[in-house]
Amino acid sequence: MRIAIDTDPGGAAPNEDWVAATPSLAIVLDGVSTAGLDTGCRHGVPWYVSQLGSHLIAALTNPNDSLSAGLAAALEAVAALHPKCDLANPGTPSATVAILRQRDGFFDHLVLADSPIVLEGPREFTVITDLRVDDVLPELRAEVEQHETHTEEHKEALRRFVTAQRQTRNTPGGYWVAASSPAAAAHAIVGSTAADDVRAAAVLSDGSSRLVTEYRMATWSEVFTTLRTGGPRALIDTVRKVEATDPTGRRWPRYKSGDDATVAFVLP
Repeated sequence: MRIAIDTDPGGAAPNEDWVAATPSLAIVLDGVSTAGLDTGCRHGVPWYVSQLGSHLIAALTNPNDSLSAGLAAALEAVAALHPKCDLANPGTPSATVAILRQRDGFFDHLVLADSPIVLEGPREFTVITDLRVDDVLPELRAEVEQHETHTEEHKEALRRFVTAQRQTRNTPGGYWVAASSPAAAAHAIVGSTAADDVRAAAVLSDGSSRLVTEYRMATWSEVFTTLRTGGPRALIDTVRKVEATDPTGRRWPRYKSGDDATVAFVLP
């Protein structure tokens, strides 16, 4: 399959997204924000997503291995790289995971948390995502969204939200992300789609998908038209232009003015 990729930081901070592709594999990781809180790890989120992504590619070289097994192996390998860090800290570096693989007439997918995979079929679009995080602590989420971004009130509300959210991360009844334990891989959404039913696909971080899901400034059909005509960079540029019209989050309340945005566009 042919894959075009691009990624862009949401601001001055280092990009915490990660993307890579091989002739049969597309992977997007979105590092989970720490909101400036302690993680128990000296390496940081950009290091974590880079290591996890690299180990995922290595773990999935055999097309007969399941995506879940590959993710579990990668998580175990990355944890072994920094045993002196406090991997039991609930804020240990973590990430969402979205993987698309072409294999034997099928497209296999794995999604852990809210980075979606969108499949363009002959008649409709299928969005594969894991939104369990949206069910966690809605009251604290609403408190964050009451304030404009870059205000002290917003930053403090976000810290309270993330502190509480960490206690539900990778727990029964909470939501699941890639972190230090390979057990999280068993909670991913996995499946396969016949290759004949896929005209194109997009693997996205939520910093890109929000053009449709949060801002509602485009349809999936329009997104795929943009990807075909201008590639991933054109889609990310469109997201940035929309965000520039609402820099303080008054129209679209959010955690930051601009989130890291990543796209892998796949053509069979």
